[in-house]
Amino acid sequence: MSLSLYDSRTQSAREFSPLVPGKVGIYLCGPTVQSEPHVGHLRSALVYDQLRRWLTTKGLEVTLVRNVTDIDDKVLANAIERKQEWWALAYEMEREFNNAYRALHIAAPTYEPRATASIPEMLALIERLIEAGYAYQATDGTADVYFASTKWAAYGELTNQKIDDMVDAGDAPERGKLDPRDFALWKASKPGEPETAAWDSRFGRGRPGWHIECSAMSTKYLGSQFDIHGGGLDLRFPHHENELAQSRAAGDAFANFWLHNGLVAIAGQKMSKSLGNSVYAAHLLAAGSPLAVRYWLGSVHYRSILDYSENSISEAQVAIDRIETFLGRAYRVLPAETLEVDGKNLAGLAKNLTSEFVAAMDDDLNIAMALAAVFESVRAGNTAIDAGDNQTAASHTVAVRSMLAVLGIDPMAAEWATASAGSNQEHKALDSLIQSLLEERRLARANKDFARADTIRNQLSDAGITLSDGADSTHWSVNG
Repeated sequence: MSLSLYDSRTQSAREFSPLVPGKVGIYLCGPTVQSEPHVGHLRSALVYDQLRRWLTTKGLEVTLVRNVTDIDDKVLANAIERKQEWWALAYEMEREFNNAYRALHIAAPTYEPRATASIPEMLALIERLIEAGYAYQATDGTADVYFASTKWAAYGELTNQKIDDMVDAGDAPERGKLDPRDFALWKASKPGEPETAAWDSRFGRGRPGWHIECSAMSTKYLGSQFDIHGGGLDLRFPHHENELAQSRAAGDAFANFWLHNGLVAIAGQKMSKSLGNSVYAAHLLAAGSPLAVRYWLGSVHYRSILDYSENSISEAQVAIDRIETFLGRAYRVLPAETLEVDGKNLAGLAKNLTSEFVAAMDDDLNIAMALAAVFESVRAGNTAIDAGDNQTAASHTVAVRSMLAVLGIDPMAAEWATASAGSNQEHKALDSLIQSLLEERRLARANKDFARADTIRNQLSDAGITLSDGADSTHWSVNG
């Protein structure tokens, strides 16, 4: 296969070849549902939606597993702060995430397991680690169980670190540890924690550590070895490093590729709760159409930093408007039946894609370059329409719609119809003003007052409005 992907473990781009011919298994670290989704969550989910769509376009059957961490220290702490049951908060936030995903038409995963539904698999994995000599119960007699990091010689291979250089690779207090770099596999229930937040085990009542959850859930649904493990760059250490170590130590080959998407910056500054500059999904979706939000989230290379400013969504809308203007022109002058594409059948669209688009997508999912290929076809299509070359114009129109369908941003697709209707509603007042000027221009031309007609055209042009005269009517559009 011509597709190459950047593997974080080897720190190199490698040719991707499915472990099972024709099939791909992807595990994506999903959200810890402690609070509302922010832009970083949406970006990560969209990156792997795009990857899934491209693999499907290439004729592969994709199984995507995205977990939900519904039990965690932060879930418990936030539930107390909000005066809710922990499970009620987790469910409420899970719904918030899914609502945001649906608004952006990020396809639901094949499987979406909750951590609390896989406790037996986690305990079984812990037992395997104990039997292999890589895990132990806390020395203080509590139910805590730790992974012995120093015993696993390859520890640090994902992030290219040596354990001797690490101060603390764990995520639990020193209590009962043999080494500060050991991390929790099972956490003993603490005084004051809800009884419902603990499960029985032979070590005592408690709950799983964060890392063991993903190791157990990924292999439960994808097997002991699978193609791709994905997540945000912030998860590389300690979460993914610990996942890899405990899974390999238990005897699982685990992920063949590790993909990590870049983080989000706010006006050039790292987004973080401590800085108080987090942009939440609700704010983002209120800033413009969901189509523009999806376009912006996927507009840079997935490994690059995505920088958000107050103009980000409006700038994305300008790009969408430019595409819509071209498609509108094409559908006015060309037979509609020659321009239709089946966006539900991605594999069937492969024949319509330009070589530049395919090369960009195969080059580590370089969507920034793929979008450049889209706009090159938009430019060529407009040129063909201007020249009256309908055959070439139709070819470019089909190519544009096919490329947009692969990326999930075709404004003519049924799923975006509501958003388009909303956009049209916003332009009703503008349309009313322009139509009155167009009527004045029509009357001026009828009276052979061409100077006045040209003045009106120039006035609209200066305001960023392009006119397209047909046999019986004039169409206007915003310059892109």
